[in-house]
Order: sequence, then structure tokens, then C-alpha cells
Amino acid sequence: MLSEEEKEELKAELVQLEDEITTLRQVLSAKERHLVEIKQKLGMNLMNELKQNFSKSWHDMQTTTAYKKTHETLSHAGQKATAAFSNVGTAISKKFGDMRSHSIGYSIRHSISMPAMRNSPTFKSFEERVETTVTSLKTKVGGTNHSGGSFEEVLSSTAHASAQSPAGGPRRAEEEELQC
Repeated sequence: MLSEEEKEELKAELVQLEDEITTLRQVLSAKERHLVEIKQKLGMNLMNELKQNFSKSWHDMQTTTAYKKTHETLSHAGQKATAAFSNVGTAISKKFGDMRSHSIGYSIRHSISMPAMRNSPTFKSFEERVETTVTSLKTKVGGTNHSGGSFEEVLSSTAHASAQSPAGGPRRAEEEELQC
């Protein structure tokens, strides 16, 4: 238990602390007003501060080890996916080239119709495997919300990319012939 004298001393100290806190709040409020005035004079506003804070936070995040490792992993996965798509396109182009060379003077357009080929069990199986591979790669690289994922879109973009390549001179006409 505290004596009456100790209680009085503590009450006096409490009043003094409350007064000091009130004074400090008033000083802080005055300094905050002065800060706002200076920022206005310098043309600084809330939007600029948010931009600066965001830029600093983004920079800080990019320098973290976790971000660097994630960026490196996703870049590597993207390179692997690009290589896989390139290999698929090359294999398809080669297969169509082989089919063309075995057609004894007939173009693929005359030897087999595209609707008939697309409805064949072999083509359906191949299409399903490619779509499964594409979906798997997209999931590993960064989710399934990427645009364009059907086999036809992949095949078309691969053929288009091959046609655009500088080494595609004489083959370009053949590939255009393949696109029915």
C-alpha cells in the first residue's frame, strides 16, 4: 500500500505528465501544419508522394533475394517454353514437309483434305497431347489466363513465325500452301 504522501506525489506527477503530453501534441500539430505549407509551396502533393513511395517500394522489392530467384526461375521457364514451342513448330513443319515429299507430285491440299485430316483419330490424339502440353507449360510459367491456347492458334502462330524467319525463303511458299 502507498502512503497518502506517495499518492499525492504520484497524482502531481500524473498531472504534470498530462500537461506535457498536451503541450507536445500542440507542438506536433503546429509542425505538421508547417510541413503541409512547405510541401504546398514546393508543389508536392499526395499523388507525388504516393508515386515516390510506390517507386521506392517496387525498387526495394526487386532487390530482394526472393524476387530475384522468382524472376530468374520464370525467365528460365519462359525460355524453355519458347524452345518447346519452337520444337513443336519445327516438328510439325518437318512432318508436313515429309507428307509433301511422299505425295508424288500432289500437294497436301490435293492428297488429303484438311477437314478429313482434322477428324482423324491420329490428329485428334495429337491435338489433345499438344493442348495438354501447352496448358501444362502455361501453368508452370505463370497461370492459365494467357490468351490464345488452342492447338489451332499455336499451330497458326508457329507457321506464321516460321514464314517470317529469314531462312524461310523457298519453304515460305510451301507453308503458305499448307495453310488451307
